[in-house]
Amino acid sequence: MEQTGSAPQGSSLWELARLFLRLGATSFGGPAVHIALMHTEVVQRRQWLSEQQFLDLLSATNLIPGPNSTEMALHIGWQRRGIGGLLVAGLSFIVPAMLITGALAMVYVRFGAIPSVSWLLYGVKPVMLSVVLQAILSLAPKAAPTMLLRLLALFAVVVALLGVHELLILLGTGLVAVFLSRFRGRGSHPAAGALFPTLSLFPIGSIASHSAVSVPSLFWVFLKTGSVLYGSGYVLLAFLRADLVHRLGWLTESQLMDAIAVGQVTPGPVFTTATFIGYLLAGPKGALLATLGIFLPAFVLVALSGPLVPRLRAIPFVAALLQGVNVASWALMVVVTLQLGRAALCDVPALLLFGMSALLLLWRRTNATWLVIGGALLGWLVQVCGLSRCGS
Repeated sequence: MEQTGSAPQGSSLWELARLFLRLGATSFGGPAVHIALMHTEVVQRRQWLSEQQFLDLLSATNLIPGPNSTEMALHIGWQRRGIGGLLVAGLSFIVPAMLITGALAMVYVRFGAIPSVSWLLYGVKPVMLSVVLQAILSLAPKAAPTMLLRLLALFAVVVALLGVHELLILLGTGLVAVFLSRFRGRGSHPAAGALFPTLSLFPIGSIASHSAVSVPSLFWVFLKTGSVLYGSGYVLLAFLRADLVHRLGWLTESQLMDAIAVGQVTPGPVFTTATFIGYLLAGPKGALLATLGIFLPAFVLVALSGPLVPRLRAIPFVAALLQGVNVASWALMVVVTLQLGRAALCDVPALLLFGMSALLLLWRRTNATWLVIGGALLGWLVQVCGLSRCGS
């Protein structure tokens, strides 16, 4: 069933809050994993969205700057309950990660080190990999229903593996799909305007080099970053290093790497790295304002673009472009899965855990939350018994 431009009222705000609080507290592994978990919950278990609607929202998040998985939560909230749903879903997804990251920042400030959680990541990563695999298999028929689109998906995977920037892949694949659509006589709409805003909402200003930390300037740095950033946590690292280490001199390289590590090992959005850094630089107030700064552009962009997504399918040119971006989004998930697999499946116990998780997800439809808990316990057991060969 296709939706109209107005947001349907199919879920209560409490349902949205309960779902995204749980996802925010248990979704380890980065944006691809978060999105795969959302797919399992809102498409397969609750049937709030169709596969096509989910893919369209995924493409919309890929075309605007900011944290993809958070934007996906915001889009789902909008689709279910309008602006109220957008706010509830987004805050519910962010707050658990923010609280966990803030607590680790307090420990770090007091003791100068981050508690070791290698056992947790060892057990959880193979489970998260199986969740992403399930989403890829489920989305494939809608993402690439024709042979031409499958070839386009393969091409997108190859160029992504070669290191081509994600945004170029998304836009390039979309334009190729438009060309194929026109060539085959489907789609003659002359409109070729921008699908979503891809430029910064805010001008990129500068603050005096090696200035003293102030709360307003801290908020500005993260607001600017959240409004222009595309890509993974590694891109976030590059932005923050340029601003906070080299230009402003607020952090050392070691502190920045510790902050990025905390964002990677805690559940929920990787962008809660901002919470950690804000706490280091200006205490609880700095943590809150840095978090607000980096996530605020996502709320604004999704609120502006969310109402447009269902209507765009009616425009032939945009429908073809969206189909191509869907193909590219799926291809990028495949590439991220290969990269995650290289890091996560580092020994025999990890491979066995991945295999068991995949079987339970694909054939028994086991709730991923229970698999995460089981993976963490098995990871602890393997590490205690000295059976892991990862990192040795």
